Amino acid sequence: MLKISSLNLNGIRAAHRRGFKDWIAQSNPDIICLQELRAMEHQVPGPIQSLNYHAFYHTAEKKGYSGVGILSREEPISVQDGIGVDWIDQEGRVIMAEYTDLTVFSIYAPSGTTGDARQELKMEFLDVFLPFAHQHLEGDKPVVFCGDFNICHRPIDIHNPKRNKNTSGFLPEERKWVSLLLDTGFEDVYRRLHEGEPDLYSWWSYRAASKERNKGWRIDYHMTSPELLDAAEEAVIEKDWDLSDHAPVTISYNLG
Repeated sequence: MLKISSLNLNGIRAAHRRGFKDWIAQSNPDIICLQELRAMEHQVPGPIQSLNYHAFYHTAEKKGYSGVGILSREEPISVQDGIGVDWIDQEGRVIMAEYTDLTVFSIYAPSGTTGDARQELKMEFLDVFLPFAHQHLEGDKPVVFCGDFNICHRPIDIHNPKRNKNTSGFLPEERKWVSLLLDTGFEDVYRRLHEGEPDLYSWWSYRAASKERNKGWRIDYHMTSPELLDAAEEAVIEKDWDLSDHAPVTISYNLG
């Protein structure tokens, strides 16, 4: 059984103070895909670096911003930073690790909540990412893109779809993009294992006791090739942990 977790940390140093190491010890994933490190590699807290994982980070050039990483028990065959587009790679948004049985990506899509300029960049990222993803879907190994896509796909994935219909993260063009990704071969594994179940979210605002009231958004995904959906046996959002404003999305795959 291969256990893969995806977690937006909202700062690895802050998550460390909130019990990140304790979560790793208890949940014990084989591979952990991290987003929003908000730190340079040398700023990652020492106890995290000393855990029994191979650690790889692709940080942003801007201090305290973005950044992705992959931690894994097995040493990867290869690791690749970036997507080949300068501004995306300078923001530290994509890292890939290839293993014997599969290829794993940690993805942090831009947020468009700060204004029109960032929303345009978000859509540009999605336009570039789609052919990049399909290039790997057609590769020799199963592939999983784990991460924070900053999009809720369907009304079931957001606590108040009517009020948020014009909000970045639930715009029609963003939701259409997720449908296109799925229509062309990818699987949203968590949703496929929890088809039709409401109130399943991975992010909650820090405002208005949103998590306690479960007023959340499901914006963190495992997007996989079809064979990994077939191999998926359990999918959980570990919302009991308060490591950040996101919860780990953890899926166990039987690759035997």
